[in-house]
Amino acid sequence: MPKMKSNRGLRKRFKVTKKGKVTRKQAFKSHLMSTKTGKRRRQLKKVILVCKADQKKILRMMCES
Repeated sequence: MPKMKSNRGLRKRFKVTKKGKVTRKQAFKSHLMSTKTGKRRRQLKKVILVCKADQKKILRMMCES
């Protein structure tokens, strides 16, 4: 049986913390920033955790368990 390949696009978008949790960047930050408030723009900078339901799928696709 050959080794399972990791999803390269997914590996660029997600990071795994030391405790094994998966983090991601927020959406809606690419353009049309002038219409968004300063508070909203600051909050979109933050890195957030992926929900538990998706975390298992992402780790499997990253080939890290």
